[in-house]
Amino acid sequence: MTHPSALDLTIRSGLDFIYQASAPTPAVLIIQPQNSESQRIVAEDLFLGNIWVDQSVDTHGNIVHRFVLPPGQTKIRYDALIAVPSLPENFGAVDGPVPVEAISPDLLRYTLPSRYCDSDRLMDFAFQKFGNVPHGFQRVQAICDWVHHNIEYRFGSGSPYTAASEIISQGFGVCRDFAHCAVALSRCFNIPTRYVTGYVPDVAFQDPGTPMDFHAYMEVYIGHRWHTFDARFNVPRIGRVKIACGLDAVDGAFSTLYGAASLSYFFVWAYQVDPAEVRVGDPVDMSKRLDGTPVLRFPPRMMFGG
Repeated sequence: MTHPSALDLTIRSGLDFIYQASAPTPAVLIIQPQNSESQRIVAEDLFLGNIWVDQSVDTHGNIVHRFVLPPGQTKIRYDALIAVPSLPENFGAVDGPVPVEAISPDLLRYTLPSRYCDSDRLMDFAFQKFGNVPHGFQRVQAICDWVHHNIEYRFGSGSPYTAASEIISQGFGVCRDFAHCAVALSRCFNIPTRYVTGYVPDVAFQDPGTPMDFHAYMEVYIGHRWHTFDARFNVPRIGRVKIACGLDAVDGAFSTLYGAASLSYFFVWAYQVDPAEVRVGDPVDMSKRLDGTPVLRFPPRMMFGG
């Protein structure tokens, strides 16, 4: 989360999914971002066919859709225009850590071990590596630096069974593993830390040429507010769109299926656009993107005061 600032950029983000079910299959989706200090939904459209859907908000504040997939093929599409700040995340932040006794009861859970963030197994390691680093921002950044430089990113190496301590031992993983390691190590020092999933478009960043996907990172509670850290990329980014958060990847999963169904098609997008030129529901047209370059770009009318 950033300091309050103008939400002066527009990100188009969304997804196309196709599920194939052999029998009626209960499903839970967490795919819809929410309004916050650092992002505002300008327009959105969610298509779930003719399925009856129950929408609710879970204990982490995530928007949850529950329904039953019918046998056969089900198409799901979400498309949105989201206003975000043009400042890098955590811009100008100088806040200090919050003492444990001052952490509210609803945030204390983010200091504890969880299924994939097994901080209880990493206490000795964490204090050996980071115990002498000043508490707060410097310690969290030192943790992210270590994870970034010591864990190798291997596309396709993710496993639903591997916890942070095992990733540190094996030395490689995917973005969710980077996030789990940084979350677990931060919790060793009683810093409330939550796992986050969302989109990271290439705003003021060179397009790496790889397909867009969801991304995992973390938020830490310092100075009585949340701040974003990302051990995978390890540089402040612009235009990040948050979808969900929780203790670990269990809470942030975009889908949870309770039966015999599979995801047969998966396509996501997140790129900066001119809201005067692009509408929700338009075909995804990457020729209209404004990002993908190291230079931060604004729509022409904003550059010339139009």
